[in-house]
Amino acid sequence: MKLRQRLAAALLTLSAALCALSPALAMEGVDVSVYQGEIDFSAVADDGIEVVYIRSSYGYEGVDENFRRNYELARAAGLKVGFYHFLEARAPEEARLQAHRFSTLIRELDYQCRPVLDYELTGALRPDRATAIAGAFLETVEAELGVRPMVYCDVSNARRLDLGEYPLWVAEWDVDAPDLRFTAWEEWAGWQYTDTGRVAGITADVDRDTFTDAVLVEEEPPVEPTFDYTVVRGDTLSGIARRFLTTVDDLVRLNNIADPDRIYAGEVLKIPCLCGGN
Repeated sequence: MKLRQRLAAALLTLSAALCALSPALAMEGVDVSVYQGEIDFSAVADDGIEVVYIRSSYGYEGVDENFRRNYELARAAGLKVGFYHFLEARAPEEARLQAHRFSTLIRELDYQCRPVLDYELTGALRPDRATAIAGAFLETVEAELGVRPMVYCDVSNARRLDLGEYPLWVAEWDVDAPDLRFTAWEEWAGWQYTDTGRVAGITADVDRDTFTDAVLVEEEPPVEPTFDYTVVRGDTLSGIARRFLTTVDDLVRLNNIADPDRIYAGEVLKIPCLCGGN
């Protein structure tokens, strides 16, 4: 068996082992840019890939030449899509400008995975300076898109960033598992485990990844419409429930009531407003 074939088989074995360890580690992925050329995303999907991260932009004005094409074809193939921006900034103000451009570029697109800061530190930045720059980018993206973004970096850079409140997509190749000791993270949301992966539909080498569901954009649960009712003397929870055609269980849940037998005059309760009433 050729070396490349043996490597591909080993990667598939590793992926299967990871998925067997935990049901959360169930999504195989790739990350792509113009360097992968024209991609047949239908073949990619048929090869077991579920998630594709697409480089949308880099620096101040750079837009990946294949950004829109990759996005449209990946979505047409039914893949879960996310975008990443390669940051080139030496100060928080610069990071905010790039974050705004990134947010503007992807705002109207249909993506299922968190926006990503690709932060591969260049130069001798102090850890606090690196954290401030990355933090400025992440805070701006979150404010503009309403979605918590994710950090991509290698283990070495992860040890220099104090950003554990954001999910981590970590790059560490040719290991059994990423080593997150001495980092701000206890677990990873994504692991890029090789940069020489092979996938059907992509003729060039490609980064291969395993992702947990932590990379997925979380949909906010719908807000349950309610109105306020002020308890009067003699009220009981069961009586209020009957009056407004709801249930005691719903009232307990909506109002975090510890003891359904004890409500007080003057207490304000939330009542489901789609149930009607007298």
